Amino acid sequence: MKRFGSLSILVFSLMSPVQAGEVIVAVAANFTAPMQTLAIEFERETGHKAVLSSGSTGSFYTQIKNGAPFDVLLSADSITPAKLETEGYVVSGSRLTYAIGTLALWSAKEGFVDDEGKVLLRGAFSYLSIADPKKAPYGAAAMETLRKLGRDDALRPKLVTGNNVAQAHQFVITGNAELGFVSLSQIYKDGKLTGGSVWIVPEDLHEPILQDAALLMKGRNNPAANALLQYLKEQKAAAIIEAYGYRLRQNRRSP
Repeated sequence: MKRFGSLSILVFSLMSPVQAGEVIVAVAANFTAPMQTLAIEFERETGHKAVLSSGSTGSFYTQIKNGAPFDVLLSADSITPAKLETEGYVVSGSRLTYAIGTLALWSAKEGFVDDEGKVLLRGAFSYLSIADPKKAPYGAAAMETLRKLGRDDALRPKLVTGNNVAQAHQFVITGNAELGFVSLSQIYKDGKLTGGSVWIVPEDLHEPILQDAALLMKGRNNPAANALLQYLKEQKAAAIIEAYGYRLRQNRRSP
């Protein structure tokens, strides 16, 4: 019995995480909700804890260059991680496309936004919220959409600009804007719209929103950071990401 008890303790210790660590993650605002779910599952499977900081990709770029203590960047675009790699802030070859974002025009009011986006042509609203197009890829995609629809000049006086897509979403929730361009992931979960009315913007109205993850130089020797990037490639993570309205590439590595 004594030997059996010792063996049981040994087996338990082998099954437990050997060196559970912590990874500090800079998360694009649009990906906050799915990443919160992913962080829970990541810790459950690996023992590693993901500490999340949410914000705009443009702001993260500046913070990383100024020495912010992030281990991993989950960007809202593919350009920023590539630029950071060129500048020596990202581990070479570590970038991967973890999700493809979907732009949506959304109102908290039922029936306010039609499923063809004609509300933009009518212009019967006071304010339209967008993320800052200079900092946030979803804001840039929103402006590109308006230009292709020929409505950028006409609607410019009605634009309310948030620092990131989370703030653009908040403007609509609080009623500061009747509608806004947001990420589908903010209003969509488990295959369903969470409320209000929406127009899912066709992909041909803007450049694809490829969202890349990258291992930052500060995290290159952090096992938890490397484990997180590996976890994002797994099928369990993919299922969670898709449940929030994102699409995936079969090969999720950046060119």
